[in-house]
Amino acid sequence: MAAQLRSGLSLITGILCCTLCSADFSCRNEAGEPVDWFIIYKLPRYKVGEVGSGVDYMYLDSSVGRWRMSPFMVNTSQGALANTLNQLYKGQVYKSNSSVYALYNDAPPVLKYLEGYGHTKGVLLFDRSQGFWLSHSIPRFPSFPERGFLYPSSGKVNGQTALCVTYQYEQFLHVAKQLLYIYPRFYNCSVPAVLSADLPQLAQLCAGSRPQPTSDRSVEQLFSAEGEKFVSFVKSEHFVDDIYAGWVAQALGADLLVESWQRQGQDLPSNCSLPKHTMNIKRIQLPGSALFQSHYDHSKWCVSRAYEDQVACLGDLNRERPQLWRGGGLVCSFNPSIYKAFRQAVDWYIGC
Repeated sequence: MAAQLRSGLSLITGILCCTLCSADFSCRNEAGEPVDWFIIYKLPRYKVGEVGSGVDYMYLDSSVGRWRMSPFMVNTSQGALANTLNQLYKGQVYKSNSSVYALYNDAPPVLKYLEGYGHTKGVLLFDRSQGFWLSHSIPRFPSFPERGFLYPSSGKVNGQTALCVTYQYEQFLHVAKQLLYIYPRFYNCSVPAVLSADLPQLAQLCAGSRPQPTSDRSVEQLFSAEGEKFVSFVKSEHFVDDIYAGWVAQALGADLLVESWQRQGQDLPSNCSLPKHTMNIKRIQLPGSALFQSHYDHSKWCVSRAYEDQVACLGDLNRERPQLWRGGGLVCSFNPSIYKAFRQAVDWYIGC
């Protein structure tokens, strides 16, 4: 399967390739300009031998090519995260009848925590042209549209990650089907009638109902606006297994090093019982930053141990026993820059 996922689909890529337009919804970089994708890694407050601000972060996109320390703080109205979300907040786009938006988080801002939803967090904003899918690991985020961009104080202590990808409209038909499996808690959303015929399942989720998927998991290839390939793995609560060891490592045909937030007594050990192994990362170091331990890192990501496999994924689920019964997913990339950025961040992992 790994070979199939890596194989170039030049025809599809050629069709999807386009020049990002500043007037369209898209991921936005540190300067507020349209970008095909970006990743941020917010550093934890507590590092080895150092206490930081809890709001500084590293930034990566296709033009940067490697981690760079952002000059901005993640809790201000500047930087890639705010620039991207302000497309929703400013100008009251959330009141539009020609665009779709959805904010989802199993731990939403203000509202009480409810059981039964997938352990997943993100934002969708798109129209019939294009838009973005932002997936992240930050509880209580983002704020309701009427309040504008706010970063929660609770999000300062632990490390966090966010992946934003710009997609053309047709790709969101696939994204919507993937969300059906993970059952996100939509706490604020709108699917206008003019688009609901194309997106019936997304409209149902937004309305508070839950259409049932046809299986317990799904994998889908997605192509960004500029033709970059991403692969979405999602599972429902009916797939009762560790998504990393029980499925993704075996599907990719690669041993994986996994970084996820693990609580003592609930954590899953490194798994070397299957053909492809899954090993826990315990310490991380990003360029120019102090070392930090995984228990201060709320992000969820993995990389292939072997450099030749060149795969990196960002996701929703921790390697914890309770999350075997939770819906969630991973978005994987074979981009060499993304792989190198995360693989070099691995300082120590528990091997077999």
